[in-house]
Amino acid sequence: MDGQTLVSRMKRLGEVKSIKEVTQLSSAIFPGPHCPLMGAMMAVRGIKDSIMLVIGTDECTYYTKNTTISNAAFGGIDGRCLSVVLDQHDVTFGCKEKLDAAFQELMEEYRPRAVFLVTTCVVEVIGDDVDSMAEQLQEKYGIHIMPVHTEHFKTENHLPGVRDTITACFDMMKKQPVTDRVNVIGQRMGDFTTTELYRMLCQSGISLGMKLPSGTTVSEIEQAPGAKVNIVVNPIGLPLAQKMQKAFGTPYVLFDKYIDPDRIYGLYQELFSCLERPVPQEVQTLYQRAKQAVTEARSRLEGITYIYGNTPIDCFEYNAFMVKLGMRPLLIQTNDLPPEGDPNRQAILDRWDPYVTKTANIAPLQYVYDVLRPNLYLGHEYATRLRKKGIEIVHGDIMSPMLGLEVTLAGVSELIRASDAARQLREERKAI
Repeated sequence: MDGQTLVSRMKRLGEVKSIKEVTQLSSAIFPGPHCPLMGAMMAVRGIKDSIMLVIGTDECTYYTKNTTISNAAFGGIDGRCLSVVLDQHDVTFGCKEKLDAAFQELMEEYRPRAVFLVTTCVVEVIGDDVDSMAEQLQEKYGIHIMPVHTEHFKTENHLPGVRDTITACFDMMKKQPVTDRVNVIGQRMGDFTTTELYRMLCQSGISLGMKLPSGTTVSEIEQAPGAKVNIVVNPIGLPLAQKMQKAFGTPYVLFDKYIDPDRIYGLYQELFSCLERPVPQEVQTLYQRAKQAVTEARSRLEGITYIYGNTPIDCFEYNAFMVKLGMRPLLIQTNDLPPEGDPNRQAILDRWDPYVTKTANIAPLQYVYDVLRPNLYLGHEYATRLRKKGIEIVHGDIMSPMLGLEVTLAGVSELIRASDAARQLREERKAI
């Protein structure tokens, strides 16, 4: 591949209006996106007394079972991930007869409190009405049965599978008296109880209810409308939170993994207002520390160039934050694109107009590095390969388990470390 040719095929952020207009660097994608079936696995894994029943061809069911066998949360080979394997007859005449027989066997052996009927691409293509089948099975057996559709041809990655699985949990919920607790919706990485946000809630006497999909039970899902507030820690949790607000009046706060201290402090104020509690004094102290860290970082980060790959932080919020620090984005990889007029997008475009391309394709990027010559790479890459080209990697995964102003403090510290290392790399290369 030729780096100049690849760069010439890219569009700049200011030229694109939707993700469909963003080009990918090659047809062969490495490491490539996962399908929504994986997302459904990730979600059901965290619901302890439920069963995942995958309906599909032997390829899809083998992939699911093989993936979950080694996962302790699923219970190994005899665990909570089961399959209905379709053959040519089922594809031609429908899967209802086989599903009914499999479900009877499932109930006799496992006696679960909830079952997720997860359809794969073939089921969706042939048009089997699994939603109606789920209703009939629920009426017959008297347990929660939720259909989840995971056809890959409609999606870019696995996240819709997580979103749709946790949204399906709405059908398990029942009206409850409201108490001083919160639900945490959408956490994909880390343990919420290790976060700064959890510590602030504990200081205010607020307990945890449902934690979906990071570890919960069917009973906690049923009682989730009794929470005072839903804390949505990733946009995949928004559809469920919005349905709960409409049905039960439960307010929600989108407290995503942000890095701008002003935004985080504003979310703390919004959250504790909903909880009818004062913002803890420790939050005030951390906010001042974070603001000071940002002020001191500007002189050390001014003019640093970078390629953005993939991090735990919200993509455009993080890039807007770095631009405000005086850093220059050369290329942003993304799975989604905020609309024109979005404050973060506009904050970037007010100063720079970087190239944009789709994520999950690090292989052809090695040909781009010599053309763009960034100081930093943010995301998953081979650090040794980058350093040979005078590029330092920013280790964003340190922020994966964090929520709150701790993200700012850790993130700024890592940007400074990486920028100092990048300068040293450049000096060493000049000396050779």
